Amino acid sequence: MNFADLIVTMTQAACRGDGAAVAACFTPDGIYHDCFYGPFQGTAIATMVEDFFHRDAREFRWDLHDVVDDGRTGYARYVFSYESKLPIASGRRALFEGVSICELRGGKIASYREVANSAVGLYTLGFAPERIAKLLAREARELAARSEAATHR
Repeated sequence: MNFADLIVTMTQAACRGDGAAVAACFTPDGIYHDCFYGPFQGTAIATMVEDFFHRDAREFRWDLHDVVDDGRTGYARYVFSYESKLPIASGRRALFEGVSICELRGGKIASYREVANSAVGLYTLGFAPERIAKLLAREARELAARSEAATHR
C-alpha cells in the first residue's frame, strides 16, 4: 500500500475506534508515539486507540493535507479535532494542527510521531495554564533528548 493510502487508512481507523485496523498499518515492532499518551508498540497500538483515545473523546475528525513520502519517510500535515469526554472539558471540541512523521518499512509504518500544536487544543478545552505548561515541558525534554537535537544542546 502506498503511504498516502496507508496514512488515510490509519487515521480513519483511529477515528472509528478500530484499534486492530490501526495496528495493522504498523510493522509488528512499530511504535506510535502519541503526544499525550506516550509510546505504544505493536499490538498495544490497538489498546491506545480503543482504551485511551475513545475513552477520553468522541466524534473524531482527522483531515490530512499535503501527504508526501520518499519511500522511507512519510509526512502528512493534518487538522484534527474531537469532542472531549474528560470531566474538565466534557462536550467541548478540541482542535489541533500538526504534521505526522512516519518511518516506513515494507509498506507499513515502523514509527509514527507528530509535531502538533497541542497547546492550542488544550487551550480550546479550557485546561489550566499550569497543565498546558507541564505538557510543553515534557515536549521540550523529548525534543532535546532526540539525536537530531545533539548539536543544539
